[in-house]
Amino acid sequence: MLVRVLHGILALALVAFSTTSLAAKISAEDYQRVVNEAYRMFKDVDEGANADYIPILATVPSNLFGVAIVTRDGEVYAAGELDYEFSIQSVSKPFTASLIMQQQGPRTLREKIGVEPTGLPFNSKIAVEIYEERSVNPMVNAGAIAAVSLVEADSEKERWKQVLGNIEDYAGRDLKVLEDVYDSEYETAWGNRAIANLLFNYGRLYSEPEQALRVYTRQCSIGINTLDLAMMGATLANEGINPKTGKRVLAKEHIPELLAIMATAGFYDESGEWMYRAGLPAKTGVGGGIIAVVPGKFAIATFSPPLNPAGNSVRGLRAIGHIAAELGVGLYGPNAGE
Repeated sequence: MLVRVLHGILALALVAFSTTSLAAKISAEDYQRVVNEAYRMFKDVDEGANADYIPILATVPSNLFGVAIVTRDGEVYAAGELDYEFSIQSVSKPFTASLIMQQQGPRTLREKIGVEPTGLPFNSKIAVEIYEERSVNPMVNAGAIAAVSLVEADSEKERWKQVLGNIEDYAGRDLKVLEDVYDSEYETAWGNRAIANLLFNYGRLYSEPEQALRVYTRQCSIGINTLDLAMMGATLANEGINPKTGKRVLAKEHIPELLAIMATAGFYDESGEWMYRAGLPAKTGVGGGIIAVVPGKFAIATFSPPLNPAGNSVRGLRAIGHIAAELGVGLYGPNAGE
């Protein structure tokens, strides 16, 4: 019930935000200034650690750090490491959720997966047992595996083709799977395999479990860079139209629901802290990526592998918090960024 209320509040905030200008128009100089500041302020932060439960992620250089803004008009402002391709991991989750919305509507997402935050870690198996809806929401592993299983397809090959094509449409370019990441992740996917089988047992998975697991793992292993993430977020900021290609990827009327889920569960069991800090719908991944969306305006993306205990990039969350505070773009009013 709480999240339904929050969805309504967020929807009102999006309407207000999209129909009014910022207190002062943000100039190109301001965009680049805050990006440069965020990079300079946090590039030497030596906290957190790379994820290692997927063994290959521990080998990614921990000093890498990129920051980018892409506006709804496609203007790019960036600093730091921008070309390094890392695995998208959980940042992929809202985009596959949007594919379900586009194919079957938001009601299917709510009824067959759920939209409530778990308050538990993203890979929790306990959540599947204690919540009646089982999958709970598409921003955690259980709901994301269920989302993959809901894609309208007659075969695993077709299911994967749709998942990849949808993410490519958001990024505005062809993408490929990092096969070494896929191998490392699939070979150690015992927790996710357990989740998939539990969901299937409860009637909350909509394809054969191992097929869903393989497609989900390939989805998480897609290689992207910081600029790709910013373009993906900017597509949501631009009401579902990719600013680079002009292609509509998601219907405008579905944007509020998707951003609401990101706001309430995009930072896992740290989502409340994140909204308190930055006030922006966002999504993180254990590969080190984060995207945050300023509806109707722009998106911010960061990449930095060292994570905090909740699985969120230490440098990234601080950088985005700083940018949101400096530009005064929190949905509920300017945040302090602290």
